[in-house]
Amino acid sequence: MTDLEKCMESLIVIFHRYADEDGDGKTLTKKELKKLVENELPVFLKTQKNPKLVDSILKDLDQNKDDKLSFEEFLPLVVGISMACEKCYMLHDKKAKK
Repeated sequence: MTDLEKCMESLIVIFHRYADEDGDGKTLTKKELKKLVENELPVFLKTQKNPKLVDSILKDLDQNKDDKLSFEEFLPLVVGISMACEKCYMLHDKKAKK
């Protein structure tokens, strides 16, 4: 398996690990999302100033308004954070080359 394939598999496995906590396995409840963000994205969480971060994430990403996130609804969170991290990476890389 390639590095990218391993990353994709990890993303799927991690999502379902937390989605399975209530026995559903297909969606993240607010409680499951909160636990996922706290455990899997602690640096991101520390940089946020919003005490209602999980509520905001759920509201922004929950397209069908069922108060849960499917894998498809969850992916934009990962993509958004990844894009922000890539910008930081490029800035750091640019400075390192000077």
